[in-house]
Amino acid sequence: MKKVSLMVLSIMFLGLMITPLAIAEKAEDNYKLYCFQCHGSKGNGGGINAASLSTAPRDHTSATEMKKLSDDNIFTAIKEGGAAVSKSTFMPPWKSILTDAEIKDMVKHLHGLCKC
Repeated sequence: MKKVSLMVLSIMFLGLMITPLAIAEKAEDNYKLYCFQCHGSKGNGGGINAASLSTAPRDHTSATEMKKLSDDNIFTAIKEGGAAVSKSTFMPPWKSILTDAEIKDMVKHLHGLCKC
């Protein structure tokens, strides 16, 4: 019985680890899963990894900065990574994780963060 209980608990724990990836249906959820480590939970570029990067992550809350970027530029940066738009190589490509539809929703979400 003890082995069965331990196995059930292990399976439940594993399920909790995998579930966020499977249920990230909204751009806000995807942002929390993939972006906040560098860009911060509020999108201001102050994530936990920001201090260790040689290039500061973009502040998605800055309307001044975000208005300089076209939707296509933002889409490409997310899909192909920072190097694809002549920006930091620390920004990874997300094309193997996010669908084009999810990336388009993320672009809309970023406009919400900057209110632009």
